[in-house]
Amino acid sequence: MGEPAIITFSRNLEIAEKIRDFTSGDIITYSKEAFKETFEKYNSIIALMAAGIAVRNIAPLIRDKWKDPAVVVVDSGLNFAIPILGGHHGGNELARKLSGMGITPVITTATEVKGRESVEGIADNLGCRIINKDSTKKVNTALLETDVEVLHVKGPKIVLVDDDVSVLKRGGLIVGIGANRGVRKSEVIEAITGALSEINASVGDVKYLASAAIKENEQGIIDAASSLGKEIKFVPHDIINSINAPSQSKAKQLGLNGICEPAALALSDEKKLVLKKRIYGNVTIAIAR
Repeated sequence: MGEPAIITFSRNLEIAEKIRDFTSGDIITYSKEAFKETFEKYNSIIALMAAGIAVRNIAPLIRDKWKDPAVVVVDSGLNFAIPILGGHHGGNELARKLSGMGITPVITTATEVKGRESVEGIADNLGCRIINKDSTKKVNTALLETDVEVLHVKGPKIVLVDDDVSVLKRGGLIVGIGANRGVRKSEVIEAITGALSEINASVGDVKYLASAAIKENEQGIIDAASSLGKEIKFVPHDIINSINAPSQSKAKQLGLNGICEPAALALSDEKKLVLKKRIYGNVTIAIAR
């Protein structure tokens, strides 16, 4: 789910650094605007403070459970990690991760309390996104009492469902990335999200990020993948050169057919580009499926 923001009072900076060493992420010193700023930029937040302070800060910001970041409160004694927002959307996962520091995760979502799966958890395990999100209320309620069958329908088909049926779709897009040396993480993220928006897709539709092996030490690409919570695969050059890239590329000067297009095609199932190479400043993006 990407690296978290760690919001802390200045008196607890050393404790925040211990958390950052374990989870990565960015430390943000508490201010009246801290939560507002991080709500727009991060998928998850660790609030190193009393739960009441965090609740009062996030209350005016909460809009949509599917878009709001997960918020996990951690006390300054590093005793407990409590997801107070987005438990099924990364909060429980983050709290469990913090247990590796000896912090006790306090999970309160109903399905987890009863030791049952949730629709969100099933979708995550299958590498899918939930199409009809409102359905999860009824399906999760049913999951509290019984197992719900997961059906895999292969097409071409037309599927008609009631409002107590959750429809999952696998995220199968491959985003190929090329970049100039020294590219910044923010540039890569902006390029990826911009390219996805051109085909009306989102990061949730992405299976892998891909680039050529020549870029395997490019920190901006590596950090962008980590922030987006996506695996980045670096394709060997012999495979890159076995694929005919439709667009001209400066990579030919390096002995490669290209970078973003052949990298995306190499990992795709259908070997079809849904977005040919686009240039976004220091970054090139191609998307395949």
